[in-house]
Amino acid sequence: MIRTLLLSAFLMGSETFFSQNLKPVAYQDGSQKLNGLVTSNAGKKLPGVLILPAWKGIDDEAKTAATELEKQGYIAFVADIYGEGNIPADNDSAAKTSGYYKKNYEAYQKRILLALEELKKSGAISEKIAVIGYCFGGTGALESARGSLPVVGVVSIHGSIGKDQARKNGPISTKILVENPADDKSVTPEDYNNLIKEMNEGNADWQIITYAHSKHTFTDPKSPDYNPVMAKRAWNHTLMFLKEILK
Repeated sequence: MIRTLLLSAFLMGSETFFSQNLKPVAYQDGSQKLNGLVTSNAGKKLPGVLILPAWKGIDDEAKTAATELEKQGYIAFVADIYGEGNIPADNDSAAKTSGYYKKNYEAYQKRILLALEELKKSGAISEKIAVIGYCFGGTGALESARGSLPVVGVVSIHGSIGKDQARKNGPISTKILVENPADDKSVTPEDYNNLIKEMNEGNADWQIITYAHSKHTFTDPKSPDYNPVMAKRAWNHTLMFLKEILK
């Protein structure tokens, strides 16, 4: 118990320090300025991981993930999906803005693709790139697979896994890991079953890991849902998956 509390305190206290190791990267979608972050090992030829943040935009959890991935030998790039001037100030605006991209999934896929290009410019080996995403970003990770974006694998971490059933299921060549909290009320049984159906019909290489006694944002130390034991397991599963597909 004491070790768990110390780990939680360390993660929360380290976020500011970690973020100092990240370099800002400005890029464009037409006239819209986007502001991403890249790890300090940019410029080297290394496997790359694109991080898609949760529904309020780039946050400490995404920044911490980036710096931890750098320690594992990856160039990590944190994507800006919304763009300068469009960062949600509260939950209502976050729901509205993220909802737009969930509905207009091609616009979401385009913003992800632009971030992937920036990751490649930062030195990431184009044949060794993966995407991980939290919450809204977990939806983006799945959209990367659905859109056949040029990545080897994706990790959806407590993401919204459902999609409009009017969209046809297609082939999926991207390897998929879904990290699903057992008590996530935003994921319905129908969403869960439809995702499995979609991945099977796409002949995907997929796996779902469900974490007991875990609510939606179970990996975020700042969330009341935080479950440090399961968060640590989820992160270890992420690292194992990335090592398998990128190293």
